[in-house]
Amino acid sequence: MTAVEICIDDVAGAPIAEECGADRVEVCAALSEGGTTPSIGLVQAVLARVSRIGVQVLIRPRAGDFVYSPAEVDVMLADIAAVRALDAAVPVGFVVGALTADGGIDVDVLDRLVAAAGPCPVTFHRAFDTLPDLPWALPVLIEAGVSRVLTSGGAPTAAEGADVLRRLVELSAGRIAVLAGGSVRGANVAALVAETGVPEVHLRAAAPVAASAGSATAVSYDAVPRLATSAAPIRDVVEALAS
Repeated sequence: MTAVEICIDDVAGAPIAEECGADRVEVCAALSEGGTTPSIGLVQAVLARVSRIGVQVLIRPRAGDFVYSPAEVDVMLADIAAVRALDAAVPVGFVVGALTADGGIDVDVLDRLVAAAGPCPVTFHRAFDTLPDLPWALPVLIEAGVSRVLTSGGAPTAAEGADVLRRLVELSAGRIAVLAGGSVRGANVAALVAETGVPEVHLRAAAPVAASAGSATAVSYDAVPRLATSAAPIRDVVEALAS
């Protein structure tokens, strides 16, 4: 059965994903900026509200590129340690990525992050999709002990990157899981899995939420609708894969 991972930045999203049949959530903050490390409070609240699904935690200290200073790496290591110190009744893992200024995987930083994660599985995120040769880069992740790679095959969507995704699955030979992400939906997920053989898929299932209260002055912080996890896209993907 194909595993389904839901990307969330709201605490209510975790029980919604669990109830709809997802296998994991990736907990993030600031998804409008591509995602950053969530607060310890958010991670703790998510862990308290699920009983079955795995919880992956994004470790990304800021938006922007994936080339990190020594101080930023220290922040990432401290965040991993803080999450590992929490009580958890479900499997916990980490989602990381670090690149060099010349556009390669920063193996030294990656090795430190994987070591800090200990027995927790590590996913390399879609920084992978910015690399010039994904099949060449895959063995670097395997050698580093990464458990899975989140990728669209270097294309804007997973459907467009299907040929590369299929090649990555072939090259992985079961040594690393290829987690397909990028506009995955109920309408295309079955065809994507059939065409590529990916064992796992990833999506953000979000819908706009109306503001609970308006501003009484000219100052407003909700000009852009807030997004929150929605059950319908998750159910669509789970049902499409089951059928």
